[in-house]
Amino acid sequence: METSWKAHEEAARRPKDPDALRLLTELAHDLQWSWNHGSDKIWRDLDPVLWELTHNPAVVLQTVSLARLEEVLDDPAARSHLEELAAEKRRHQSAPAWFQQAYPQSPLGHVVFFSMEFMLSEALPIYSGGLGNVAGDHLKAASDLGLPLTGVGLLYQRGYSRQIIEPGGDQVTVYPYNAPSTLPIQPLRTAEGEWLRIEVKLPGYSLWLRCWQVQVGRVRLLLLDTNDPANIPVHRGITGELYGGGTEIRLLQELVLGIGGWRLLKALGIKPDVCHLNEGHAAFAVLERAQDYRKEANIPFSEALAITRAGNLFTTHTAVAAGFDHFPPALIERYLTRFARRLGLTMPDFLALGRLNPDDTNEPFTTAFLAIRGSGLVNGVSRLHGEVSRQLFGPLFPRWPLAEVPVGYITNGIHTPGWDSPEVDALWTEACGKDRWQGTLEAMHPGISAISDERLWQMRCDTEEGFIEYIRRRYARQLAALGIRDAANQTLELFDPRALTLGFARRFVPYKRPNLLLRQPERLHRILTNPDRPVQLILAGKAHPADTSGQALIREWVQYINRYQLGRHVIFLSDYDMQLTEHLVQGVDVWINTPRRPWEACGTSGMKVLVNGGLNLSVLDGWWAEAYTPEVGWALGDGTVGTDEGATDDREAAQLYDLLEHQIIPEFYQRDDRGIPLAWVARMRASMSQLTPRFSANRSAREYTEACYLPAAAAYHQRSDSWNTTGKQQWEALQTLIDKWPQVRFGQLEVTTTEEKHQYTVEVHLGDIDPGEVAVELYADGTEAQQMSVATAAAGDGAFYRYTAIVPASRPAGDYTPRIRAQSGLFSVPLECGLILWQR
Repeated sequence: METSWKAHEEAARRPKDPDALRLLTELAHDLQWSWNHGSDKIWRDLDPVLWELTHNPAVVLQTVSLARLEEVLDDPAARSHLEELAAEKRRHQSAPAWFQQAYPQSPLGHVVFFSMEFMLSEALPIYSGGLGNVAGDHLKAASDLGLPLTGVGLLYQRGYSRQIIEPGGDQVTVYPYNAPSTLPIQPLRTAEGEWLRIEVKLPGYSLWLRCWQVQVGRVRLLLLDTNDPANIPVHRGITGELYGGGTEIRLLQELVLGIGGWRLLKALGIKPDVCHLNEGHAAFAVLERAQDYRKEANIPFSEALAITRAGNLFTTHTAVAAGFDHFPPALIERYLTRFARRLGLTMPDFLALGRLNPDDTNEPFTTAFLAIRGSGLVNGVSRLHGEVSRQLFGPLFPRWPLAEVPVGYITNGIHTPGWDSPEVDALWTEACGKDRWQGTLEAMHPGISAISDERLWQMRCDTEEGFIEYIRRRYARQLAALGIRDAANQTLELFDPRALTLGFARRFVPYKRPNLLLRQPERLHRILTNPDRPVQLILAGKAHPADTSGQALIREWVQYINRYQLGRHVIFLSDYDMQLTEHLVQGVDVWINTPRRPWEACGTSGMKVLVNGGLNLSVLDGWWAEAYTPEVGWALGDGTVGTDEGATDDREAAQLYDLLEHQIIPEFYQRDDRGIPLAWVARMRASMSQLTPRFSANRSAREYTEACYLPAAAAYHQRSDSWNTTGKQQWEALQTLIDKWPQVRFGQLEVTTTEEKHQYTVEVHLGDIDPGEVAVELYADGTEAQQMSVATAAAGDGAFYRYTAIVPASRPAGDYTPRIRAQSGLFSVPLECGLILWQR
């Protein structure tokens, strides 16, 4: 019988000790190694060069020779270390974590977290930037805290664009292939050993989705891709590029993520209580979830959606309306007519779910609107972004004050163990213990506060040495790739570990104003080249391949460096990726962020420097608007939104230069007789102790659990369990109220004012609506609405009720206005019923 080539390969790589290989494979395919670095020595010993370049154990394990593998495993110390790591992994995964200890009888059985991208490791390049950063760090924090959570995303054959910057500053885009065999992923298989594949029927054909899994400590990430041989060639590329292709490809990716993702969960027997949409890309999942429930309960789709939406959470990361995904109606009809029919919906009714105005046949379909209409909770990702989001989504809730638009906020956090340097990790362990990020963080502030000035500053000095060495090596490879001779020697003395190092790295797009520092080029040149107080600047960032304006910003920086011959003071590192990010946030002294307020939804990059003792110099936008105090860093702008962009840019650029020249640089170089910058270290200590716990993914994941997951699970179960008794009755009563609402009107209003109080009496005509179905309130902007009580009632055809309320006379009587709104026990107002009427 002929043996396959694969069997030959496996036989050739079969070691003398298969158990050791099994343990190594298990460790290599659990991304906990990306933040728990206990196994790093093993991979480095196997192939130090490949490990340095890739930080990918799966590649190292696949590439290393059998002889080298056995040589390392024959070392008793290495074998003992491997067994200890495997035992520790098993102990960690079986021990009760924060969630099990805090909520042993929780109604929350399972959460699924949908995201278009996940930034977990450079070994799995399926991310672009901030959205993926938040998703990846959320999964890691969920593992630390023991949350019952599973991620769902897409496996991209090429991922996001990689970048080459030519000597003149032009960006060149390349797309290396993500060979699955080199990634820390494994195929999902059925009980019979067959590769699990999901079918999504599209017009005239089936789209087949291959299924993969990634272990992330205690949690799993499930991935789908369309590169299945059963698909026609053009469809095999649907999951080719992240944010690549046109509108049609984007829609198909979102169908794969939302519909295919939910079907994958069903195939695995996962029945989540809570579905968390990380942006609107997976909004179709709420429809597939409702469809599943409809079939199981044999109820209409509208009822199934009313039940399941209670268990759905939508997190928006978008700060401008243009950032939402909009799809032409004809494209939706082309791909989703059959799907709408399965739901029992007409295409106009289906399109209405994603429109602001359901009757406007020309309005595009917006998945963010669908996500809101299919969710029981909605949140932004910082306090300021919550305010911005209420303005963006306000039109969905006409006549409701912005303060009552049902969008809250949970400020993002970063997974601190994944972003700290070895030197700073040792310091945190010394100050706060090994398990410091596993609980509720009470000990963090006093722990860091007790560290001496000498210890804190030595940590920064030690980190800086390794950081500059990494920058030199990376920049040398960049120059060599451009064909520059003797690149390694040219970078031997690049940068000084003792000099003030500024960092600016992010997506290059105009609203982030990456060129604000170039507003006064001569002044910047003087700052950078001061021989007595040297300053060095590291830049990095990609522009989208289709964004010519962003690419022009990169070109402007490179040309500035060349024109002023600043190569020893400023470098632009190409191909900004997760590995570069890790080193930058560990090594820079000051992280600069200059977005145009309020367009930065959160901006987690600056959070990553906190744990490492770096400081922030940022516009008061996103997270920094709630984090900033004078003792922890520096702020640009005055917290307002300028109407003249050019004038605002000039003013904030001047402030940026002033802060550098008169505060930041002098403070860094003002040393005591031990060489310690005491004021700088005090600022480091304040930033580390006050902000690191507050802006950690530990905090944000616990906040999502307590403010969203637990209430959403309880609400979903309450609706589901009570539907055949009181639940459906309340829902039907709400639909009847909607039909009868035109009967509601106000009558006469009387206001009596004394020196101490205002008394309001208003007539309310409800027709045949029961008064218990409405709330009559007295509202004034900036105050909580006060319930008005029924004073008298009149029967008959002209039935009306008199409602009354008394408020202090501290505000003018004209500030208050009576209003009538719907109220319902099971259903939230105004998210699920926005009926409201004002007296004027």
